[in-house]
Formats: sequence, C-alpha cells, structure tokens
Amino acid sequence: MPEKITLRTLQQMKDDGRKIVGVVAWDYQIARIVDRAGVDIVSVGDTVGVNLWGHSNPFEVTMDQMIVVTQAVRRGVRRALLSADFPFGPLQEGTDSALRAAIRFVKEAGVDMVKLDAASDFLDSVEAITRAGIPVFAQFGITPQTALRYGVEYNAIPSSADQVPATMKDALVTEAKRLEDAGAVLLNFTNSGPVVGAAVAEAVSIPVVGGFGGGPWLDGRMRMAHAAIGYAASAIDDPPDTYANVARTTLDAITAYAEDVRAARQVAGGIPVPPTS
Repeated sequence: MPEKITLRTLQQMKDDGRKIVGVVAWDYQIARIVDRAGVDIVSVGDTVGVNLWGHSNPFEVTMDQMIVVTQAVRRGVRRALLSADFPFGPLQEGTDSALRAAIRFVKEAGVDMVKLDAASDFLDSVEAITRAGIPVFAQFGITPQTALRYGVEYNAIPSSADQVPATMKDALVTEAKRLEDAGAVLLNFTNSGPVVGAAVAEAVSIPVVGGFGGGPWLDGRMRMAHAAIGYAASAIDDPPDTYANVARTTLDAITAYAEDVRAARQVAGGIPVPPTS
C-alpha cells in the first residue's frame, strides 16, 4: 500500500509546488475507489443532504447523520486524509458546542481533521479545537453557510464560473491569514477565481485548495466524486463536462436488466438456467 498521507505530506506538497488532490465522498464504495486512485484528501461533505438525499438545502443535515455517513467513508479510506464537514448548527451554537462536535467526529468516526464552514467568523472555536489536538480544515469564500453574506442564493449558483469579486482580494487575504493564525492547517477557498485565489495561496504558508471556482492558481482542488463521474440523474439528458457519465451507464444497465427479466432470460450474474428438454 502507498504511504499514508499526513498533514506534513500536504505541507511538503505545497512547499514543493506539487498539487493536492481532494474529493468529496459520501459512501463506503466510492471511498474505497477514490482511495485506491491515490487522492490525498477525502472529505465527507454536508452536501450529502442535497446531492444524495434530495434535501432542498444542506442546512437540513444533522450531526448524527454526518457521523453515520463519515463512519461509512472511514471504513473505505486507508491512505488518504479523512475530513468531515460540520453541519449547520454546532459551530453557530458556540465554542463548547463546536468542540464537542469535533471530538465526536474524532472518537465516533475516526476523522483526521474537521472542516468548518464560515470558520473566520468563529476563530475562538478554531483555536479551541486546535488546542484539543484536532486539526482544522477551514472553508471560506462563497459557501453554503456564507452565501447570503455575498448576496448569493447558494443553490442558485449555476456553475463553477462564479467567483468572489476581485475587489475583495485584500479582505479575503486578511481572512485567510486570520484563519492560519488561529491554527487552521488547511484552507478550502470556494469560488476563489484566479485573482483572489492566487493572492490567498501566495499570502499564507498553509495549503489552499478549492472546489467551485478553483483552478491551478491554488495548491490543489476539491471535487465531489459523484460530480467527477457524472453520477447525477440529470447527466442522462444533459451530459456535463465530467470524466465519465455513470448516470447514462447505469440507466443502460438497468434497462438491459429489466429487458432480460421481462423476456424470461436469466440476468447477468444469475445462476445457470437448466436446459429445456
């Protein structure tokens, strides 16, 4: 097995100019696959509520649900660093609540670090979690929990082309430095864009990765595994720019299975059918 990724590994990658590969996963099988592919970070996102469970927004996801999902992913990840998102609530309820949630993620789900959205608004919690020996992966930019600050309806963001305004460069560089000073070991800059993203990655010593709106100007990328493989049902009729179209492959496979059943043929993988006399 390849060597286990550590926080020191990620820091050395930034220092050497090597890009960090991160994916968001929500289940055991995908976790096994992406870990085998050699990614560096597997992050269990609270986006599971919208993308896998059909909720209208990620605020509906609970801490107990995140623990269960993260436990499943933990079973599939051996090499990569495992992170889990705080759902909306524990961070907003205060430092004690945030610390309890972080400890639950470590003790019950075995994470290597916790990811905090809107972390710069809760620096006391970042510091308290860090003091407890739990690494913090801090997310900022246009995120589910900060979108309203930028006058954006997060669920209405149409594409990864959206980015924070370049005029906010100085403010966001300052925000990133505050997070680093508070103890964050990794930053996730969502919808960074090439101007502000490059400035932030240059301004801090810790690695800066990003999903939507990210690019080679950051130290690495985060991408939902299901998005990378075209898993969403919408990919059947509107193929996205992805590395595969699993939705179309799945539709074709289930259609073929149904045809075999209706035609009284044995299904693929079934036991042999005795010959008729």
